[in-house]
Amino acid sequence: MSLGKANYLLRTLLGKGFVKVQNFRNSSNKRAYAYLLTPEGVAAKAELTRQFLARKTEEYNALRLEIERLRGESESAGGDDVA
Repeated sequence: MSLGKANYLLRTLLGKGFVKVQNFRNSSNKRAYAYLLTPEGVAAKAELTRQFLARKTEEYNALRLEIERLRGESESAGGDDVA
C-alpha cells in the first residue's frame, strides 16, 4: 500500500470517527465505548470498517485512474503547464 493511499484512508477514517485521536483514558464518557469491548461489538465494527475501507480503496483507485487519464489527455493536447 502506498503512503498516499494509507494517508487518504486514515484521514477518511478520522473524519468518520472510526479512528479516535484522543486517548480513551481522557474520555469523559467511557460507557459510550463499552460496546466495543464485547465480541459482538468488535465483530460488527470490524465488518463495517472492512466494508468502509473497501469502498474508500475503490474510490481512491478510481480517482487515481481519473487523474492519470486527465494528465494523459492534457499531455496529448500539449498542456505541459499542468502540474
